[in-house]
Amino acid sequence: MVEASSDTAPAPSQSRSLLKRLAGPSSTKAGLTNDQSDINRIIAEASKGSKYYENEKKKDKELTERIKRLLQTQNAATKEADLVQVESTVSHLLIELESLRDTSQIIVHIDADAFFANCELLYNPDLKGKPFGVGKGVLTTASYEARKFGVRSGMAAFIAKKLCPELILLSIHPQRYSDMSKKVMAILARYDPDMLVASCDEAYLNITEYCERHNMTAEECVSEMRRIVQEETKLTVSAGIAPNRMLSKICSDKNKPNGQFHLPFNSQAIKDFMVDLPVRKVPGIGRVLERMLESIGVTTCGDIFTHRVSIALLDKEFGLRFMLQTYLGIASNVVRPHSREERKSIGAERTFHPLADKDKILQKLEEVAEELENDMTETGWAGRTVTLKYKLDDYQVFTRAKSFERWITNKTGKELLLPELPLKIRLIGLRVTKLKDLKLSTDSGIKRYFSGPTEQTSPRKKRKISSENHQDVDYNWEDCILLDGDEEDCETLEDELLSLTKLASPRASAALEGAVPPHECKPVSAKAAGKKRSIESQISCPLCGEELNTNDNQKVNAHIDFCLSREAIQEAEGQSPDAKAKSKSQANAWSWFLDPKTKPRSKGK
Repeated sequence: MVEASSDTAPAPSQSRSLLKRLAGPSSTKAGLTNDQSDINRIIAEASKGSKYYENEKKKDKELTERIKRLLQTQNAATKEADLVQVESTVSHLLIELESLRDTSQIIVHIDADAFFANCELLYNPDLKGKPFGVGKGVLTTASYEARKFGVRSGMAAFIAKKLCPELILLSIHPQRYSDMSKKVMAILARYDPDMLVASCDEAYLNITEYCERHNMTAEECVSEMRRIVQEETKLTVSAGIAPNRMLSKICSDKNKPNGQFHLPFNSQAIKDFMVDLPVRKVPGIGRVLERMLESIGVTTCGDIFTHRVSIALLDKEFGLRFMLQTYLGIASNVVRPHSREERKSIGAERTFHPLADKDKILQKLEEVAEELENDMTETGWAGRTVTLKYKLDDYQVFTRAKSFERWITNKTGKELLLPELPLKIRLIGLRVTKLKDLKLSTDSGIKRYFSGPTEQTSPRKKRKISSENHQDVDYNWEDCILLDGDEEDCETLEDELLSLTKLASPRASAALEGAVPPHECKPVSAKAAGKKRSIESQISCPLCGEELNTNDNQKVNAHIDFCLSREAIQEAEGQSPDAKAKSKSQANAWSWFLDPKTKPRSKGK
């Protein structure tokens, strides 16, 4: 274990929060020591004087000011509010949320142990028992032996070397991880073909029906699952068994590596489990929210109840509903693959040594644009808004966006960057939003309103466990590892490894890109997805009854426009009362099509 020398003590101006911030977002990884104060001081000393250090220091100061304003708001609200009434309102909300608790589903979160590192061990067994990391510039993962020294994912290699001089650094081998990930996911699909792939090394499964069908307990099922994964792949996975996804993810970290944890499925046991849990362990609570909660006295989930009135008064900052759900341990237990409809954006970015030369910067932009164009072509997307993201050599991040009147799939972004030059940058990214699904050929436009209603299946209806229902995951590793060489800086995990979300599948990437902010989430019960609407090649116009060919969307739209034209409706006024009423009803039914403001909301699946 690393010992801090006397000259590594931070300067008086270094705050505890800054030391913690410099430690990075992966400081809660399994295998790290509980007391990381000495390690954090070494990281701070190694970073001191760098542009990264100055940028983190600036962010820490800005957050301190934000917290100061937050506390002023809290004090003002406390003086003006009827605290008794606020507490009563919160109590009623707690009762309402408790009534939504659903413990009927067995949700499992499977997380591979140090996935990249263990994949490397398969090809180089001599590494067993030695501290090593994967990645030459920024580490993508570290072995459990290295984690004992404080080495973790998202850490710069030079800092990792200071923490562990004996650390062995390995190059990234994307194809190896891709192949092994596919094998692991194929095994998991035997237990739930509708599993939710969260990343290349983790997934959520609903094993309720599998356990019922095979007369197994959840513990037995998960133990068998983990054993088969190890036998067939030589890799180990850890698992969490709980009534919902949030709890199962937290539980999967309890007995790492190569272990499992089963949380009892009753309300009191769940609340007892949550009461002492640090809020940082809750998915959706990061370093910034953790520190803001700490400023009002909330460090554990049990503190949420103690300070429920303060959180209610600061609802806009924290999200009262989300925080109370966290305290109760209530979250969604829906497990299903992400659909294409959920995707909100598609993007690519590249990190490199700081560049100031205009031609070299534009070359990097060209590479990113070409990668994005290929992704959009292969996956069938077009978009109307392009956002350029660039990070300066001092780690400041800027974005520029432009919207187009046409759908775009080709390379773009140069016009957004040129006005900003000259710059010295170390990251370029492009993202396209306001997407259009080019794979929707028949189920699009006005034609989908002629189709029959979506057939819903019962939430309790048993799913067929067969390999035919499982869709293979398509991996695109070459486009995921975007680091162009070693970097002598401590980049954060979110920025350096953002592209790794592609490793699971476009569906997994969509989940992260279109994620709902934690305080906007509501607990949901498991529901089966409805079947796609069936589209007939010939349909009848609901206004005149004429047969229309659905293969020509423009003609269908033109025909509906004609039937709804002012002249046609005026002519209908001369009909009999019954016919007039029918014509008026039909016109009202389609008025939303003429006026987008009145368009009804889609109910979705």
